Amino acid sequence: MKVLVPVKRVVDFNVKISVKSDGSGIDTANLKMSMNPFDEIAVEEATRLKEAGKVTEVVAVSCGVDACQATLRTALAIGADRGILVETDAELQPLAVAKLLAAIAAKELPQLIILGKQAIDDDCNQAGQMLAALLGWPQATCASKVTLDGDTVTVVRDVDGGSETLRLSLPAIITADLRLNEPRFVSLPNLMKSKKKPLDVIPLIDLGVDVSPRWTTLKISEPVKRMPGILIKDAAALVEQLKNVARVV
Repeated sequence: MKVLVPVKRVVDFNVKISVKSDGSGIDTANLKMSMNPFDEIAVEEATRLKEAGKVTEVVAVSCGVDACQATLRTALAIGADRGILVETDAELQPLAVAKLLAAIAAKELPQLIILGKQAIDDDCNQAGQMLAALLGWPQATCASKVTLDGDTVTVVRDVDGGSETLRLSLPAIITADLRLNEPRFVSLPNLMKSKKKPLDVIPLIDLGVDVSPRWTTLKISEPVKRMPGILIKDAAALVEQLKNVARVV
């Protein structure tokens, strides 16, 4: 069984970002980039399935600039067998990513695709659902547990107020949530070994996919800064402060 795991290169979640002076986007100059954390969970889950003997091959795929090869190498260091980069400088919105992944799936013929539920840069949470629609495959989003059994996969997913268990026929799409697993530490020796694993680069034009943007970003601005808090010495002072605020409102 082959599993396809898309991974995205994003600004590292520990980095403090800032908006460009003209409001056209986020200033990413000289910022540390890393794999989207939800995608890292997806790679870890696929690797665990392979280690359990349920999966024979894990293929990591990324779409973007040449620097995305470093993200793919991280996926290979975690446990993916090979990587595929769809190389393009174009802005890729969720529908464009879903179309590219559908084209790769048509070539690779995986039985399972595991994605992170969303990317931390845009928080769209759309690519997995759009990919399932394009392929006509069943889907389970926000997975917290995955169990492969023959031609089916059982997924426990988080929903409002509890959890839901679904059984899907393969091939299928799964998007990973934080509770699914805790990714392993990527050691330096494994990173060195990942350089020997195959990584194919496919120019966007070779796939013949229209990646034209469907929306235009007009302006990005930072949230309004919160007023500093004040220290209240006792309950009586708190009540008085609340009364003053109520009078102002």
